[in-house]
Amino acid sequence: MTPAERRPEWETILIVDDDQPLRERLGKAFRERGFVVQMAASAAEAMTVVVADPPDLAVVDLRMRDRSGLELVGDLKALDAEMKIIVLTGYGSIATAIEAIRLGATNFLPKPADVDDILTAFARGGAPIADHAPVDVAAPSLARVEWEHIQRVLADCSGNISEAARRLGIHRRSLQRKLRKYPPEQ
Repeated sequence: MTPAERRPEWETILIVDDDQPLRERLGKAFRERGFVVQMAASAAEAMTVVVADPPDLAVVDLRMRDRSGLELVGDLKALDAEMKIIVLTGYGSIATAIEAIRLGATNFLPKPADVDDILTAFARGGAPIADHAPVDVAAPSLARVEWEHIQRVLADCSGNISEAARRLGIHRRSLQRKLRKYPPEQ
């Protein structure tokens, strides 16, 4: 999406991510597309920025050191109900995406996402799910939940299998066997 294609009322964007290289890369790309960019490394810093100068758009990481991105979405929408928010995550699940939309996020994207993906998600938007609307989501299998948890812990350990095994409380070889398997079906 080129700057000419984006909606003219979108001028400012807040990028909230504790991953500095990603935050800087997205900020540079949005500036190149004509946006005024605000950045924050934490949810607390984001709230300070928004209270001082509310942006039109926000890109929020789901997992941050101080608070969940889902909590931040609710706080941002409470301050400015018109703000459009995209939640980015490397640990996405259907239930988390539904919760993000329910809290007021415009859309939910898996990482890695580039600026064009984000702008397309903002343009595509999403209809908020009413609090009283029934949500029919099939629960993931226990094997799928275990696999996602292992992947999350492994990512937290920067791919160090020995450290991940220690945190999971299993033997390193057991973890290696589990990692050789394909992800289970939902």
